[in-house]
Amino acid sequence: MGIYSDIREDFANAYRNDPALNSKIDFLFNYPGVWAIAWYRLAHRLYKANFKRFARFIMGFTQILTHIDIHPAAVIGQRVFIDHGTGVVIGETAIIEDDVLIYQGVTLGGVSLSPGKRHPTVKKGAVLGAGAKILGNIVIGETAKIGANSVVVKEVPDCSTAIGIPAHVIEKGRCTDPFMHNMLPDINKEMFEYLLKRVAVLEHVLMTDNKEVLEEDLELEHIYEAFITAMKN
Repeated sequence: MGIYSDIREDFANAYRNDPALNSKIDFLFNYPGVWAIAWYRLAHRLYKANFKRFARFIMGFTQILTHIDIHPAAVIGQRVFIDHGTGVVIGETAIIEDDVLIYQGVTLGGVSLSPGKRHPTVKKGAVLGAGAKILGNIVIGETAKIGANSVVVKEVPDCSTAIGIPAHVIEKGRCTDPFMHNMLPDINKEMFEYLLKRVAVLEHVLMTDNKEVLEEDLELEHIYEAFITAMKN
């Protein structure tokens, strides 16, 4: 496809991904992600034609206007949509395949200063939640979903959902389910609840079978209360 066809498809793709888009005038002021991709299309072709300094200038100026930082050497496929877009960073060796949805604040960054492939590869149909940081030469699988503000440093399989800091895969095999942030579990909360219940069970066992341990525990409790009182005074 030519650059004009690519950009036209990018604009049409915005209508498919954002129900808030009601008119073409909205593109001028409210869709920096679309404009950033459009200018990237031009800059990328110039970069490959060895007009690297001019390509970098174009994307530097685009960054000032859109607050989206895309290196012109990055490879971005068709129908990639950056929703809202502010704060998105796409590094030099990043590869983004077709039909990827990127929300604001996403970083596709590197963890090494060595030359070569050092940024992520995002496979077809993946969804990257707002504020997600995907770091290093890792692969985000097809139709994978990354939760908001997650920090991903390991590969995510196809049809999986990853959340957390660092991110953990919590669901596999769901390729067609919509990505609902409000339905994602709080894995830290669930772990704390488990630990609290586990401690309660152990305390019950100790108190039932060992009175000496219970007395020592009560003594420690008194010492702790005295310490807190002294600190407040």
